[in-house]
Amino acid sequence: MSKVWFVTGSSRGLGRAFVSAALSRGDRVAATARNTGQLAELVAAHGDAVLPLPLDVADRAAVHRAVLRAHQHFGRLDVVVNNAGYGLSGAVEELSERQLRDQLDTNLFGPLRVVQAALPLLRAQGSGHIVQISSVAGLAAFPLGGGYCASKWALEGLSEALAQEVAGFGVKVTVVEPGSYATDAIASAVHAEADPRYDGLRDAFAAQAGTLDTGDPAAAGRALLRLVDTERPPLRVFFGSQGHPMLRQVYADRLATWEEWAELSTEAHGPTAPAA
Repeated sequence: MSKVWFVTGSSRGLGRAFVSAALSRGDRVAATARNTGQLAELVAAHGDAVLPLPLDVADRAAVHRAVLRAHQHFGRLDVVVNNAGYGLSGAVEELSERQLRDQLDTNLFGPLRVVQAALPLLRAQGSGHIVQISSVAGLAAFPLGGGYCASKWALEGLSEALAQEVAGFGVKVTVVEPGSYATDAIASAVHAEADPRYDGLRDAFAAQAGTLDTGDPAAAGRALLRLVDTERPPLRVFFGSQGHPMLRQVYADRLATWEEWAELSTEAHGPTAPAA
C-alpha cells in the first residue's frame, strides 16, 4: 500500500531527495517549504500526488495548520519527516544568544512542533513513523559547530524519549544521522561574527571539509524508502559511510575515559549505606 508523507524542508537538499524518492514510487507527499514556488517542478511532474504547503517551522500555529491540512487532504499520515533545519557556524565564544536561540527554534523546537501536531492523528490511527533528521554532529561535537551540535544533541535526546513514549500507540521513531552530502548545507549556513583568533581553526576545518567524500542525496532518498518500509526500524541509523567509523572511535574514547575515572566517580557518590 502506498504511503502518505509529511516532509518539512522539501525545497532542496536531502528534503527534496526524500520527497522525490517517495513520489517516484507512487506515494503521496505533503511537501512543505518556506517558498512553495520552489516545489513547482514536483507539482508539474506528479500532480495531485504532491500537496505543496508553505511552512516556517518556527511558527507553531502554521505547523498545526499544515499538519491538519495534509491529514484532511490525504486522509491519513504514515511518515512524518522532520528535515527542516540549517547550520550555524562559529566558535562558542563568537555565537550571539540570538543566533543560538534561532538555531534551536528551527532545529529543535521545529520538530517538536511538528511532532506535537501530528501525534494525536497518528495515535488515533494507531500507526505512523516519525523520522527525525539529525546529523553525525548529533552524536559527536566538532569545533566551530557548537550551536549546530547543541541543537542536534538536544533533538537526539528528545527523540529517544519520544520513541519510548509512543511505542505503545503503534508509532515508530527513527533518528537519521547523515554525514556529509552533496547539498548546499555548508554554503547556506549562518555564520557568527568572526574573531580572527579562530581563523587558523577555520582554515583547518575548511581544508578538512574539502577532502570529504560527500554522499549522493538521491541514494539517501532510496535508503529512506527502505527504512520506512521496514517492519521494525531502528531507533538510530547513519546515512552515509562516514558516521560509523567516526563514531566507533568516539564511543571507544568515551568508554575509556569513564573507565579511567571510575574511581573518582565512585568517590563522588559518597559512603554506601550498609545493607539492612
